[in-house]
Amino acid sequence: MLSDETVDPPEGDLPLGRAETTPRREAVATSEPEQEFEGLDVDSPLVGIIMGSKSDMDTMQKAAAELNDRGIRNEVRVMSAHRDPDVVADYCKNAHMRGLKVIIAGAGLAAALPGVAAAHTDLPVIGVPLTSSNSVAGGLDAMLAIAQMPPGVPVACVAVNGARNAAILAAKIINA
Repeated sequence: MLSDETVDPPEGDLPLGRAETTPRREAVATSEPEQEFEGLDVDSPLVGIIMGSKSDMDTMQKAAAELNDRGIRNEVRVMSAHRDPDVVADYCKNAHMRGLKVIIAGAGLAAALPGVAAAHTDLPVIGVPLTSSNSVAGGLDAMLAIAQMPPGVPVACVAVNGARNAAILAAKIINA
């Protein structure tokens, strides 16, 4: 922001063709990018839906459908905690700044994605344990991996293949 106050620049520092006085810029407190974007009214998604594999899409689309039915903007992305850990970290670190309020993470087998997401964001993360042909006890392996997070890395856990319930929980979290 410019003020009406002017100040004389030091001698010898005037570029050719410039006036003798230069407007003084008021000191603006440096703020985080999140603070600068908070007041903007944009149609950014409120819920991020991520999954480790394209093969999880059919199940995780149920979360998107539920959110769409409720009028809650969302985005769906495929990213693997094992194959693309930097992509997952970047997505989760920037989620709040981009306007997300909740992340729903679907994963099967070792089900690392929800925990990795939670490690890189302060947003609520809802884990959806997914089944596959290699699942142990119908998805119990994924459920335990999601539910048994270490202290300080909370992840909510819904039922096996419970993507719709994850969306309903996300809606309650954001009060929609």
